[in-house]
Amino acid sequence: MQPRELLGNTFAKRSAARLFLTDLEARAASFAPSRIVFALPIGSALTALHAPAQTVDLAGQWAPREHQDFQDRSGGPDPVDYLAIPLNRGARARALSYTASIISMPERQCLYYPPFYVVLGPQGFKIWADFDPVTGKVLAWKVGAAIDRAVVTIWMDGRPHPSKYALHTFDGFTTGVWEGDVLTTYTTHMKAGYFRRNGVPSSDETTMTAHFMRHGNSLTISAHIEDPVYLTEPWVISRTNQLDPSVNLPPTPAPCMPEAEIPRLAGSGVVPHILPGKNPFIDEMTKMYHIPRQTVLGGADEMYPEYRKRLKDSYVAPEKCVRYCCGWGGSGARNLGCIVTEQ
Repeated sequence: MQPRELLGNTFAKRSAARLFLTDLEARAASFAPSRIVFALPIGSALTALHAPAQTVDLAGQWAPREHQDFQDRSGGPDPVDYLAIPLNRGARARALSYTASIISMPERQCLYYPPFYVVLGPQGFKIWADFDPVTGKVLAWKVGAAIDRAVVTIWMDGRPHPSKYALHTFDGFTTGVWEGDVLTTYTTHMKAGYFRRNGVPSSDETTMTAHFMRHGNSLTISAHIEDPVYLTEPWVISRTNQLDPSVNLPPTPAPCMPEAEIPRLAGSGVVPHILPGKNPFIDEMTKMYHIPRQTVLGGADEMYPEYRKRLKDSYVAPEKCVRYCCGWGGSGARNLGCIVTEQ
């Protein structure tokens, strides 16, 4: 090849290389960070704009503080104590037929633990969130189990409640939505159980609307419980727990497992009960605290502060306290010695 031809070929190759580099630089510049534009689908953008903002983190270990209803939550209620529950006549009659011997029947040993036992019971609980692994959104909040109570799942993904004919369980079916700083939940599909550990009944038509409200290290749960079978109006209760990272509450203890350690003393086919009009404890609170029987047996009228005005002229307080005089002292176990005092 002649020198002129060699020079011409070399120049052509260099020009081609220079053009190739210029093209690469132009492409690289088109992907510079300052010029990148991401296009989101319209649906995703609207979802992000209108999704309810969660401003409070409920996660943590919430220890019980039994300044509220210490007797009911710790030592337990008196056998006939239906105070401040809006019972109807059917509920009252069934409660008066209850005897604690009924829990000797394996099929009835777990009836104390519907979802509202989160509010009524003495235990603390652990709360945590389940996240969508792709979007990072909270799919559900979990309220940990305690002793025999099941884990309560609060679904946050907008799913509907199942048919009223769907399976009813001890944890029920709960959905939730944020209303400002308050998590409002709605629970259905509970098994029938008890509102109080002395046999006040609840039906499988019971529903519960609860509000989870965090104030610093305190968590208050206000529950509105409705039961068209046994209650004449909603029963409203509240409890406050305190954040305590040292309690190490297990999230999923063993579920309630019915057991029969010995054969039934009364024989098979017999359900322990008290016949109508034969309950020996019906006047116990009247004798001990001078509270009228009508008040002890509960009802909507006896729930409200105005009812005290009807008693002020006739009620005579006992001379001294003889039971549950100390209140909650930080631990039910350490405080059992003051449940009963000398007469």
